[in-house]
Amino acid sequence: MKYRAAWMALWLVLAGMTTGAAAAQREQGQAGVFDFYVLSLSWSPTFCLTHPGDQQCSGKGYGFVLHGLWPQYTQGGWPASCDPQSRLSAGELAKGATLFPSPKLLKHEWSKHGTCSGLEASAYLDKTDAALGKVNIPQQLQPFNVPNSLDAQDIETLFRQSNPAMRSHGLAVICKGKVLSEVRVCLTKDLEFAACPRSVKSQCRDGDIRIPTQR
Repeated sequence: MKYRAAWMALWLVLAGMTTGAAAAQREQGQAGVFDFYVLSLSWSPTFCLTHPGDQQCSGKGYGFVLHGLWPQYTQGGWPASCDPQSRLSAGELAKGATLFPSPKLLKHEWSKHGTCSGLEASAYLDKTDAALGKVNIPQQLQPFNVPNSLDAQDIETLFRQSNPAMRSHGLAVICKGKVLSEVRVCLTKDLEFAACPRSVKSQCRDGDIRIPTQR
């Protein structure tokens, strides 16, 4: 009985190690192995409330800016920090500067998310550029034209009206407390609008949320 108990204890330890290793491998992910993209657009004035010294907060009057194009798993979670297919060259850094609001964000997004796309840096930036071109920002949510507050559902409705091909539940509105933080648009790997799975959902309180402006 003692030997049996010892073997059982050893088996449980080994099983736990195997499960932990599998979870760690899934968390890091394998480049190119994912189900869909999330295009994250950050509301810059909210970011700048807590990061006033950041390069994107130097009075440029941004509204929605690119946060990133993220490979995602349908069942939840995402691959992160995969082995890169290539490094960011000087030319790619220059191209990225036309897409991202700061070089710091570009480098972070490539390292954490872009490397898991299975694409080289240049191709990933092209993909990101194409994803940005896919989404029309509503006129009512342009910088200096935005109301002081809106319900999260109203924000989703405005995006769907500006993007008729957007699927039902194809957008998630994200808040920090009662302040607009970002929107996340679900796209297929071919950058067609997609319905977001349950793992991508709006995260805002009921009622109006504040939409800061930057002067």
